[in-house]
Amino acid sequence: MSKELIESDPKGQHLPPLVKLALELGPLGLFFLANSRPGLFAPLVPASILAGEQAGIFTATAVFMVATLVALAIHYRLVRKLPIMPLVSGIVVLVFGTLTLVLHDELFIKLKPTIVNTLFGVVLLGGLAFGKSLLGFVLDSVFELDAEGWRKLTLRWGLFFLFLAVLNEVVWRTQSTDFWVSFKVFGVMPITLAFALAQTPLIMRHSPAEKDERS
Repeated sequence: MSKELIESDPKGQHLPPLVKLALELGPLGLFFLANSRPGLFAPLVPASILAGEQAGIFTATAVFMVATLVALAIHYRLVRKLPIMPLVSGIVVLVFGTLTLVLHDELFIKLKPTIVNTLFGVVLLGGLAFGKSLLGFVLDSVFELDAEGWRKLTLRWGLFFLFLAVLNEVVWRTQSTDFWVSFKVFGVMPITLAFALAQTPLIMRHSPAEKDERS
């Protein structure tokens, strides 16, 4: 993969926050809509996907795969780079989405959040074990922190990713598919946003700009 395609420099070009949020929420919104109303997408998906009791989740998986690719393409078109987290997540979506549709088994798409969140959690915590704070690379961060701030924030996000992995396992194993889809859209995203906002005091304490203003 070329350096121009994947960029981890936090000082590089970034999407406006609202555009970035729209590209993240758009595929999820379509995932929920396709699961609840698969007939709306009948002209766009093969008839075999729309047949049977699992038409909703299979249609949602197909739509989610396409929407994820479109979101990645738009992201790259706007800033000429792809952050590592959406790229890795997109690859896992395509692989496990394909397995879901080919094998007609919804298990694979349900495992996707577990695998992605576990991967990022292990990478972040593993990096800390070797003295590396990789959060800026994983999240394509646009802020600057001192070394202690990066270590603390990386630890928190690493544990949070593992928490999301466990939470996904609990939900899909104990609840219906429709509940899992709804929770993925209306549960995980608010929890993640709340967690991210809760890190603001830490970011402000360890931001060089904030320290300069107080000195």
